[in-house]
Amino acid sequence: MGNPLRDRRTPSELAESGQIIDFSEKISEFEKLAEIIEGDLETLDPATLPLDWRDTAVAGHLSFGFADAQGGAAVLEGEAATTVAAVCQRCLTAFRVPLKVELRLLFDADDSAFADDEGYEIWELEEEKFRPLDLVEEALIMAMPLVAMHVDDETCHRADTPATDSGEKTRPFASLKAQMKNED
Repeated sequence: MGNPLRDRRTPSELAESGQIIDFSEKISEFEKLAEIIEGDLETLDPATLPLDWRDTAVAGHLSFGFADAQGGAAVLEGEAATTVAAVCQRCLTAFRVPLKVELRLLFDADDSAFADDEGYEIWELEEEKFRPLDLVEEALIMAMPLVAMHVDDETCHRADTPATDSGEKTRPFASLKAQMKNED
């Protein structure tokens, strides 16, 4: 077998072997995640793009096993973390957003009692076999903020901060009302 993060296997196969996967991959290896980040960053001036964002590490640990002694309910426990480049929706500049996901997943929906009793989230697969990389990627995408913004005002370069010492503010749509009246 090659890289266990990329191998297609069933949850039961991974659980039976007690598969443990420690990984450190580049964001570029997670194609859907990289595509989302790239789509967000393409709104920026090319001169302001963070050049190394594709090389940022996605690191984590995955451990497969069973939730029951009979070996009927395959589970995954682990975590993954990275820092993604994003565009602040207040100041429209690039910045880094830390992402961390804790995984505690149950793969067999028929054993939903384990989800309630043991705190597992039921994870339904579209196909019988899957790649752990795809699962990690989907979890990281779901962890991305809906609206990316700097955490505090000190690091944000918002347009509503004073533009000059006189206290004038930049108002990008200030003349819009006058332009709309001229069209009538």
